[in-house]
Amino acid sequence: MKHAHLTRRASVAAVTVSALLTLSACGGDEGGDDAAQKAPAKGAAAVEVAGVSIKKDQALHDALPAAVKDSGTVRVATDVPYAPFEMFVEEGKPELTGLDYDLGQAIGARLGVKFNFTPQKFDGIVPAIQAGKFDVAMSAMTDNKERQAVVDFVDYSVSGSGIMVAKGNPEKITTLDDLCGKKVAVQAATNQLDLLKGHQAACKKAGSGQIDIQTFPKDSDAQLALRAKKVVAQVLTKPAAGWTAKTADDGATFEVVDDPAATGGYNASPNGIAVSKKLPELTDAIQKALQSLIDDGSAAKIFDKYGVGSIAVKEATKNAAVD
Repeated sequence: MKHAHLTRRASVAAVTVSALLTLSACGGDEGGDDAAQKAPAKGAAAVEVAGVSIKKDQALHDALPAAVKDSGTVRVATDVPYAPFEMFVEEGKPELTGLDYDLGQAIGARLGVKFNFTPQKFDGIVPAIQAGKFDVAMSAMTDNKERQAVVDFVDYSVSGSGIMVAKGNPEKITTLDDLCGKKVAVQAATNQLDLLKGHQAACKKAGSGQIDIQTFPKDSDAQLALRAKKVVAQVLTKPAAGWTAKTADDGATFEVVDDPAATGGYNASPNGIAVSKKLPELTDAIQKALQSLIDDGSAAKIFDKYGVGSIAVKEATKNAAVD
């Protein structure tokens, strides 16, 4: 989905006000070298990632390509920052954090290797994988048929647009239909604006009045409008909504509407770990490692850390996109 203004990625995504305080535009060769990032040695009991204890699976390690086993690392490209998927821990320093980063460390720990993340401009990630510079990309990348022609995907989330409201949901908004006749904030020139415009016909058919769409140049401006109660809701990507609701004022100001008919968000699409087609054994190993993390509950804890539990998948699929 990155950056899901136009699909991950046709334009640069806005970063929430809260996230901007901790993010940096600087680069770095890789993430930090704390204990949680180190690959478990053979026979090691477990590695802690995002507060979750991850044990190495020797059978999965043995199934890795020889080059990966020999180096002990998987070279991972990522485009930083894009909260909550990838962020800098501290401004001016290269250490990384975020959903993709933590999930990568967990998969690496299960496989018994290190996922070594390197910041890379998004548009150059797939060509760099094709050129052999990286083995994998973890960067909230939308799985689609066009990209499947040159890389394989292991899909770990499904996400689209979400609705964020004031804490307590005073207007009792549960679906898009509940936005009819109300003022709603959205960033201009985004998929989310198109979503609201496209729902006007349903509002008219229901006789509920049109959505009073308030557009803003930046996502953070739309967030301020919701904070000031000038609108009853803001529509943005569901991962960004979840992260903002979790982090703004320590979770005291906003909450995310979870429509049971669209748990991952509206117009949701699969996001995947992109793997070089030259490394099919690595794709298979990552898929099996991710599934094991889903099965034992570790993946859910990592997603919940970033307020995006609703976008997690229950099955680690391969190349799930069909269009």
